[in-house]
Amino acid sequence: MKRWIFLLLFAPFLTNAQEQLIQLPVQQQDIPTPYDNDLLQPEFFKRNREALRKLMPDNSVAVFFANPVRNRSNDVNYEYHQDPDFYYLSGLTEPHAVLLVFKEDQHFHDFTTNEILFLEKRNPYEESWTGKTTGASGAEQQLGLTKALNSDDFLTLELKLEQFKHLLIGSIPEDIRKSTKKVDLYKLVESFERKTKNLKNMDLLSLPEFMAQLRQVKSEEEIQLIRKAVSMTCDAQIELMKALDTNMTEYQSEAIIEYVFKKNGAEHTGFPSILGSGENSCVIHYNSNRKPLHQHDLLVSDVGAEYHGYTADVTRTLPVNGKFSEEEKIIYEIVLRAQQAGIDSCRAGNKFWDPHRAATKIITKGLLDLGIIQKDFEVQQYFIHGTSHYLGLDVHDAGLYGRLQPGNVITVEPGIYIPEGSPCDPKWWNIGIRIEDDILITESGPENLSEKVPRAIEAIEALMQEEGSFK
Repeated sequence: MKRWIFLLLFAPFLTNAQEQLIQLPVQQQDIPTPYDNDLLQPEFFKRNREALRKLMPDNSVAVFFANPVRNRSNDVNYEYHQDPDFYYLSGLTEPHAVLLVFKEDQHFHDFTTNEILFLEKRNPYEESWTGKTTGASGAEQQLGLTKALNSDDFLTLELKLEQFKHLLIGSIPEDIRKSTKKVDLYKLVESFERKTKNLKNMDLLSLPEFMAQLRQVKSEEEIQLIRKAVSMTCDAQIELMKALDTNMTEYQSEAIIEYVFKKNGAEHTGFPSILGSGENSCVIHYNSNRKPLHQHDLLVSDVGAEYHGYTADVTRTLPVNGKFSEEEKIIYEIVLRAQQAGIDSCRAGNKFWDPHRAATKIITKGLLDLGIIQKDFEVQQYFIHGTSHYLGLDVHDAGLYGRLQPGNVITVEPGIYIPEGSPCDPKWWNIGIRIEDDILITESGPENLSEKVPRAIEAIEALMQEEGSFK
């Protein structure tokens, strides 16, 4: 029986003893333990909170809300995914929570602290449906928070937010559904908005900039997780190359990719997998993935595994029949040269947009030489997106887009897309090509984290002749 039906039908008839059973206190030793041995440690999140404090102005408090629970339909929700800033500072992967980070120590009635995490109180009955939760004592013991309280304490604690000179707010969730919980995110936000009504100290601009500054430079722990996510993604692309043939569909190619992700330990995809063939190769964020593959189609495979919150983003363009046509080779080589020029520009001290400028220059000349365009500016018709974005807890991660620094992880992904009906020779129509790799900026130059997946035409065609696990 569905949980909500049980509650609706039988909750009014629970005995006092049953109600007491549901509210029995949870033993501290019942706090959930992780199954993975390479999770980020409490020291990582503590270090991030300290780094944030150094950026915060005197007499300030920063407020972060957990992500809302997203409803899929009726009584089924999407698998929960935490707000990246919230996770980066706390390590909590549960909903219905608020994190306060204070610049200076704050003195309350019976404790002093420079941070408070408000999160759901543990409930044995709830946990029998959805698994163990952290609770306040667990947040202090396992996540290393100086102070954690139950979420209902947020409604009653004397915070006196008006006393701060700067009330720093990143974003306040708006698309929140009410729930049957005693205290949920809806009530937390409602309480916060009531506490801050008419306050003049609210700053909505500084905190996103502070978090972008912190998150754009990855620590060694983060880089190790990104390496794992990228490696899983590369393995999946290689298996797809070996398996691809004309009897498949886009969704079967997607199934291979995501099977390898899960087999290797990824929790999620970092974004909806893009497997676009034929005319769909010219749709940048196509993800319906339902079309049958045909003999002369190209398949753009733009995918990324997510591992412990960190995502990869690797794209390869493949000939479904295992051999590029002459026209496809010509366009592919332009994109490949453009990508290499972009990667070569990924050096500390260069501007963030230098890889895009380098790639665009080569694509523009290539299309002019082929007569596909007549003027430089017309390149925008066939190369319609940027070449790079930051990569990390988000696939389009936070960053300031200034000078490249060691520890930045960015993509380099130029493309040429010539949909049917374009004002050029029809022999180029429905050729869509994107090549994307994940690049770590180091003191000594760019490191291509995804280089083990072939990019050269000859190497791709050779690998596609090999027997894989899915043939």
